[in-house]
Amino acid sequence: MRIAILTFDGFNELDSFIALGLLNRLTANGWKAEIASPSSRVTSMNGVVVEAQQPLEFANDADAVIFGSGIYTRAIAENSVLLDRLQLDPLRQLIAGQCSGTLLMARLGLLADMPACTDLTTKPWVVEAGVRVIDAPFHARGPIATAGGCLASQYLAAWMMAKRAGVDAATQALHYAAPVGEKDAYVERLMKVVRPFLEEAP
Repeated sequence: MRIAILTFDGFNELDSFIALGLLNRLTANGWKAEIASPSSRVTSMNGVVVEAQQPLEFANDADAVIFGSGIYTRAIAENSVLLDRLQLDPLRQLIAGQCSGTLLMARLGLLADMPACTDLTTKPWVVEAGVRVIDAPFHARGPIATAGGCLASQYLAAWMMAKRAGVDAATQALHYAAPVGEKDAYVERLMKVVRPFLEEAP
């Protein structure tokens, strides 16, 4: 399972790194999540410089893709030359968007008529793109998911793991990362949000 976490200049560290850390808990299951960027190096909204592990085009061949968010996403959404580098296939891939990453999914026509989640700042831009935004941390339909709020990235990771590796594997990975003394309650609450969107998951 190869996963591209799309990470652009001005990215939000919580979006990219939480998903990266959680998904790679399934390395023993053959999973590998990597930072994919349009340039060899990107700088976060707080000045953290990261070397891309894969080029942006890696997303086209990956089994799953997560659109991270950042402070320049609106400009990226208007950059057709950049977005044309992405040729994604929801019939083959799981595709998810985090906060303003939802706007990029909208621009690429990946959301169709499904409702979506995003952050409060991005909401008017997503609505302007013709998407109905709902007041929820997570929503999915089939292979497409969106999340709103930086810490909601945990829901994208949990959904992706449960969809492809099964609920048991996802639960074990999340349990390891959960706070000590709160592990069972934490995982139960997280999975309660994700489970309604896992009808076909094992």
